[in-house]
Amino acid sequence: MTAQSTQSVQSPVSPSLSMAQPICLRRPSLRVLCVRGRLARSILAQVAKRVPVDVVMPDGSLLGGGSRHTDRPGLEIVRPTALFERLAHHPKIGIGEAYMAGDWKAAEGTDLAELLMPFAERMTTAVPAGWLRLRGFVDRRIPSIQNNSLLGSRRNIEAHYDLSNDLFATFLDETMSYSSAIFDEDQPLRTQSFEQAQLRKVHAILDMAKVGQDSRVLEIGTGWGTLALEAARRGATVTSVTLSKEQAALARERVADAGFADTVDIRIQDYREVEGVYDAVVSVEMIEAVGEEYWETYFRTIDERLAPGGVAAVQAILMSHERLMATKHSYGWIQKHIFPGGLIPSLQAMSETTDTATTLRMTAVEAFGADYAETLRRWRETFLARWPEVNALGFDETFRRKWEFYLAYCEAGFATGYLDVAQVRFEREGAAAAAS
Repeated sequence: MTAQSTQSVQSPVSPSLSMAQPICLRRPSLRVLCVRGRLARSILAQVAKRVPVDVVMPDGSLLGGGSRHTDRPGLEIVRPTALFERLAHHPKIGIGEAYMAGDWKAAEGTDLAELLMPFAERMTTAVPAGWLRLRGFVDRRIPSIQNNSLLGSRRNIEAHYDLSNDLFATFLDETMSYSSAIFDEDQPLRTQSFEQAQLRKVHAILDMAKVGQDSRVLEIGTGWGTLALEAARRGATVTSVTLSKEQAALARERVADAGFADTVDIRIQDYREVEGVYDAVVSVEMIEAVGEEYWETYFRTIDERLAPGGVAAVQAILMSHERLMATKHSYGWIQKHIFPGGLIPSLQAMSETTDTATTLRMTAVEAFGADYAETLRRWRETFLARWPEVNALGFDETFRRKWEFYLAYCEAGFATGYLDVAQVRFEREGAAAAAS
């Protein structure tokens, strides 16, 4: 597939990476760590004793003492002062920015995702409880500029999805699907076609929404058009909305090439501005960009757009409700560098929102978190293998490390169960009761 090029690639290097350097990094004449840097070193040394990972200092010694373990992943610290200072000033952002800057790396023979998995498995226990009481002093609230208002949502979506269609085409499969695939559990995982796994995901959610001949479908979040095309092939008419100009342009091109321009309408439009009535509303991994303050609006919009007897199906990345409540106001590396304005919901939060704000009720949940780990592994493997092509588009080494960390970080989350993904069906209470 030939992807549409971007006229001018946005700068892949976050200016805040250098501007945010703490005083110990801005004054090379200082020969000792700042007090907070020493504190960060102490905390990391305690974490190293609780997590089965060898944290290796530049001289070859292990942080926290002991000897190397041949059966453990290794984390090599390249620039200790820089790393500890970043961690001291913002642990949730500093670890990722330190990787972007080259302050640490995975040891030779250690896969980055496998290195991060032991930390993901011990997300709530790795840091000693006493230190967790200091969290309020280092956590930062999400900047108001990332609010998902009508203007803010457009800005947040453009920051990620309008980077370049050519960029995404280098590592996505032939369907240009940027969400979790569903693999066949009866077949060897590594031998399965990525394209078929992505199409399996698309048809699973179309089936959940009961999309068929003459269905009127609203898709919230177009992607690059694959779901709209597959719905049209079933005989449906589709209205699909996105805020990404790049995605809309390529999706329209693909729809026209497939001969469905008369039945698929791709719009650059906010979901809150859609009118009309539809038999099915489908949304794949878009709720993560909505923001907690707009969850009611999102589900109320779906409720209002559904015709009597209509069905909604939402594919959502999920975290536990406990973790959501603990972290929902905290600003993290993913929000700063990858998905501004993003927040992963819990299944409980989605159910409570629909119960209180809409006539919709959750009637089915199909989870497949392990499939997302494999999806992310394939994306990262392909991204790194085709890095020369990405680099030729104007993206630099800092961008490469940023996306490598992003994909590996997410893979670790799904592989360990810290994150999950599910397709969730919503129906009106009366319709759901009648169907049962």
